[in-house]
Amino acid sequence: MEFLEIMENKKELRTWLDDLKLDHPLVIAGPCSAETEEQVLKIAHQLKDTDVNYYRAGIWKPRTRPGMFEGVGALGLKWLQKVKSETGMKTATEVANRAHVELALEHDIDLLWIGARSTVSPFIVQEIADALKGTDKIVLVKNPVNPDLPLWLGAIERLASADIKKLGAIHRGFSTYEKSKYRNNPEWQLAIELQTKFPDLPLINDPSHITGKRDMILDVSQTALDLNFDGLMIETHFDPDNAWSDAAQQVTPSALVQIMKDLKIRKESDPEAEYNSSLNNLRAKIDVIDNQVIELLGKRMKVADDIGALKKQKNVAVLQSKRWNEILGKMVLEGEEKGLSEEFILKMFKAIHQESINHQEKVIKE
Repeated sequence: MEFLEIMENKKELRTWLDDLKLDHPLVIAGPCSAETEEQVLKIAHQLKDTDVNYYRAGIWKPRTRPGMFEGVGALGLKWLQKVKSETGMKTATEVANRAHVELALEHDIDLLWIGARSTVSPFIVQEIADALKGTDKIVLVKNPVNPDLPLWLGAIERLASADIKKLGAIHRGFSTYEKSKYRNNPEWQLAIELQTKFPDLPLINDPSHITGKRDMILDVSQTALDLNFDGLMIETHFDPDNAWSDAAQQVTPSALVQIMKDLKIRKESDPEAEYNSSLNNLRAKIDVIDNQVIELLGKRMKVADDIGALKKQKNVAVLQSKRWNEILGKMVLEGEEKGLSEEFILKMFKAIHQESINHQEKVIKE
């Protein structure tokens, strides 16, 4: 069964979220890692009477290199049980294999998520799906490490095929070899495409892993809400600077409360006729400009074809690095004058340049 068909047959996907009847975005918060029983309980009590709906703590921590703190293991699940009994908060943790799932279910964890490193492996996801088959737990899937939407959707499809009804996705950004102000680039367009294709699938933003810096969390959270995300997963610690993992991106419980106060919850739309008329006019202008952009790009590629023919005739290499670097530097400066960010200009012109190379190589090979 195709993913679209599976999703169409599961209109109840949003039911678990709607049943919460929240007047604010869903909030999943707690420490990156469960470190000690005292630490887990102290943070939980500080979050008890806030907007937090699920208390998260990493029990098993997949780390890039061996020798780093990789979590306290199953012992931490007992601490989460104490959180639930002492505060009444629902609990959440990451699972990465069948054993993790079985232990989490045994300790009545309410919400499970599959991490970015696990999502990249269909074998791991299928193992988890099989272990969760028919469960009534909420299961969220973080995007894979690399910007691969089909891989992300494939993981959700495997869970849907296992008759898991309470599903959702977590957008935590994507790794890149290029330096950026983000720990993981948000690549918002992929999350938007996911929303567009499957609007009934709850989508949660993880600003902690996107930013890697606590002072950027509010801005990224606001962007997510402006894009109609359903909620946020924010790492929270009473002493973040001394956390055993991801210290720089965790906020204190009081800082989390302030973030939630500062966030502006915007309406999805407005029924007012004047607003809709003005919006439609502006969108019509956008459509015209977009068509002009496509037409110009088409003309540019025809010139690239001519350049390819000339290079073929003279037996010249396609890539001219010196000229490319000069163009890129010039475009960044001109873009800044037009109010366009360097990040956007670099992404756009690298894509244009790659398409130009493809056109030239096609001509040369003919």
